[in-house]
Amino acid sequence: MAPGSRSTPLALALAADDRLAVHVFHDERAAAFAALGVGRATGVPAVVLTTSGTATAHLHAAVIEADRAAVPLLVCTADRPPELHHVGAPQTVNQQHLYGRAVRWFADPGVADDGARDSWRSLAARAVAEATTGPAGPGPVQLNLPFREPLVGTPGELPPGREGGRPWHVGGGTRRELDGGAVAELVEVLAAERGVLVAGDGAGDPDEVLALARALGWPVLAEPTSGCRRVAADVVVGAFDSILRHGPTAAALAPTVVVHLGGRPASKVLGRWLAELDATTVVLDGGGRWIDPDRRADRLLHVDPTAACRALRSAVGERGSDGRWLTSWTAAESAAQHAIGEVVAAHPGPTEPAVARALVAGLPEGATLVVSSSMPVRDVEWCSAPRNGLRVLANRGANGIDGVVSTAIGSALAGGDRTAVLVGDVAFLHDGTALIGAAARGVDLLVVVVDNDGGGIFSFLPQAAALGAERFEQLFGTPHGIDLTALAAAHGLPVAEPATAAEVGEAIAAGVAAGGVRVVRVRTDRAANVAVHDELVAAVGAALDALG
Repeated sequence: MAPGSRSTPLALALAADDRLAVHVFHDERAAAFAALGVGRATGVPAVVLTTSGTATAHLHAAVIEADRAAVPLLVCTADRPPELHHVGAPQTVNQQHLYGRAVRWFADPGVADDGARDSWRSLAARAVAEATTGPAGPGPVQLNLPFREPLVGTPGELPPGREGGRPWHVGGGTRRELDGGAVAELVEVLAAERGVLVAGDGAGDPDEVLALARALGWPVLAEPTSGCRRVAADVVVGAFDSILRHGPTAAALAPTVVVHLGGRPASKVLGRWLAELDATTVVLDGGGRWIDPDRRADRLLHVDPTAACRALRSAVGERGSDGRWLTSWTAAESAAQHAIGEVVAAHPGPTEPAVARALVAGLPEGATLVVSSSMPVRDVEWCSAPRNGLRVLANRGANGIDGVVSTAIGSALAGGDRTAVLVGDVAFLHDGTALIGAAARGVDLLVVVVDNDGGGIFSFLPQAAALGAERFEQLFGTPHGIDLTALAAAHGLPVAEPATAAEVGEAIAAGVAAGGVRVVRVRTDRAANVAVHDELVAAVGAALDALG
């Protein structure tokens, strides 16, 4: 929650309930993204509470992300009573349906009074059900709650719950499974020899995904947030972005069937390749989303991907594939990963791919890594080696760079082992208020900031070639010149500043061992970053050429 007067009754009630963990943020946007981080890490909605007025607008970006990423979130916006609206009363705005179609459900029960007590438990139960198991899938819900003064006083008793602590309502759930007819139809589609599984965020249980892939003899093009990028997983292809940049290999590995599980990976190269295929495309998503940006899907099924993979695996059985199709993919994967590793190791300075690779490799078993949009998510997708025991989260619903550190704090507050976040300097600055009080939150969070003094991703886009250097820097490069070390230190956070690739790994290891909230700031150069990515493309291309 964020401090505010109009939300006092609910703030006091929440703080008095020892079943709840209450975390106070000075900034509403940071509070909202922290709540999003809790929901993303656990699948259980957190409550974010604000006072009335413009405070409610600061939640909107997190609400949009929760909507697009199918993350449960309970938004409680305190409001002035009806008689204070439309008469010029201070801190009073129209909060009805403030977030539009981004919420799964909206309710304004009116000003709280004893006459409505019997409806409160039902209201709360429905809000949770709509946020978790409603017909549109998980997502945000807004409860707009008007309060009259006095806002402090002796609280009344809550209406009693059901005997034995039973739930007030039991939701119906939306985790639909494939029926027998759908399974039979898909088994016919899956009979193709040349198929691929594309696993994104929300792809389902990795064990079930990989088991289906092995039964089919197909590769899994695994985005980091899918959880499928494991060591010794004989069907996993993690370097698909690099592989598909090589024209001959991309053409030779064109499938006739694509099964897309969960959200869309960040790779534009993969996206273009999929759009150009002459392939039957099946999308399986449990979040109620319409994931078909290329408008090519032959079947788009809102089903639980885990249950779907299990049912299809059982129906397919052991097909007895000769393995040549899968071997072609895994040989390309091996060659690409080796080439990427050699390029990264050849640079003594701290390149951005090296930072991503070192962080993924250096976190302990059971850790969670939150990755920012823009270059960090792409470098983790492109350059990190598969490993076990690491959970990767990213706000890829709407792909914004806002609230990244706050999301990581929320994930860390949700519990579990060590949490880290990989973020660029612009995203770090954008979420600077997340650092307020971070040192005192009692979490273990390693913040790794790649500082190239501006918007590094734009150096890879057509704007860089189309504009002169001065205009490009003014509009897109946007150097800020801010001392991020001093900024972190102002919040009482220790900062490491490694100057070599070896020191990056050492700083990550030291930060993990020390615990608490710590920052690793790695300075890089935008032009040099483009050059090293070009080098990676060339090295992988040469390795694939050598395969013949």
